[in-house]
Amino acid sequence: MAATHSEYRGYLRNGVDVESGQHRCHAVHGSEPTYRPLLIGTLAVMGLLQVASSVAILLHLTGYLQEVDLSAAPQQPIEDVQTEPVLNALRDPRKQRRCKTPKDGLPSAHLPIRIQQEYAKKGEPKEITIDWDEAHGYRHRMGYQNGKLVVMDSGFYYVYAKTCFRYYKYNPEDNDQAGIKPVDVSNAQLIQYIFHESIKHNRRASMLTKVGSTVHWQNTDYNMYCAQQGRGLRLEEGDALFVNVSNAWMLDPQGEGTYFGAIKLGN
Repeated sequence: MAATHSEYRGYLRNGVDVESGQHRCHAVHGSEPTYRPLLIGTLAVMGLLQVASSVAILLHLTGYLQEVDLSAAPQQPIEDVQTEPVLNALRDPRKQRRCKTPKDGLPSAHLPIRIQQEYAKKGEPKEITIDWDEAHGYRHRMGYQNGKLVVMDSGFYYVYAKTCFRYYKYNPEDNDQAGIKPVDVSNAQLIQYIFHESIKHNRRASMLTKVGSTVHWQNTDYNMYCAQQGRGLRLEEGDALFVNVSNAWMLDPQGEGTYFGAIKLGN
């Protein structure tokens, strides 16, 4: 019986130990729900922070925060804020220097024909110097005298000229009542020359270029012929340039068709 009683007590102790062990295991499992509130609270705080940051970014983009900051800033005229950067960008020191010192431009000239000129109506191909219109032309650092362009700055120049000749077969001024017979232009020589007077050669004139044609006018009421030429050369201060033509009485009086000019290209 003693052995049996001790075995019974051992059985009871083992049962208590098992129950206590089970309680310990239940205690471990029972602690799991305590982490859920902490996790939920953390997620809630993170969500609130994200919403707050999103609202701040939205307010900044809409200009609300900037408007609040500008309210405390010193007032400045809107015109100054808008126009000053544009004006500063458009300012060009090189352009200002050109405006202040126009004398630095290259010497040049372009002169149209002077309209009121009287030439004898003859069939002779005599050369006559053309007179040019200063009032309706352009000159910069070049002189002009008696149909001649005068060089004021030595250098290499490009010289050009164009002349147009026209003829009305039945000119109202040439009628039988006035006793004037029409000029025979069936074999007219229309020639253009550009001459150069060199100061180094005692202003002796030499021909630079020549162009033209012996025109056979067609049997029409109106005929026209134009000659144009140009060349570059070295000119010295005091040199002169002029244009001669034959049959000058047939020159076109319009400046778009008959003109003379020069421009300096370099030293």
